[in-house]
Amino acid sequence: MEDHVKQALEIVKAQASVRNMTEEEINSMIKSLSEGIQKASQEVAEPQAEQEQQPATDPKKAIREKSILCLECGKSFKVLTKKHFAKHDMTTEEYKEKWGYKKNQSLVCKSLARERKKKMQEMELWKKREMKPKGKILG
Repeated sequence: MEDHVKQALEIVKAQASVRNMTEEEINSMIKSLSEGIQKASQEVAEPQAEQEQQPATDPKKAIREKSILCLECGKSFKVLTKKHFAKHDMTTEEYKEKWGYKKNQSLVCKSLARERKKKMQEMELWKKREMKPKGKILG
């Protein structure tokens, strides 16, 4: 038996214990209460489903100077990690696809991205390093 029917039966049972009711009244009351409870539970469930689809903020505004907001939970971080996405049962790729980010978009705040870029430019990893001779081999 469905929950809304069980709840309606409990209400009618309580009502029938305090006043005399005909069989027709009982059946009518059970039917109307179960329909009302079912409608009310569906109305409560639908807004929650819609609310889950709405991001905590606009995805374009989520990446800020000193923080990045998780669009799933609304919390603020410097970096959104795989470990955090695991709490939402999703991967980084799924998150980016869901909220419309490009696949190569890094999920870090702007200041940290600038620091990383500057550090990489200083390291100049794209240039080949010259091999320095370690010493002469005497023979």
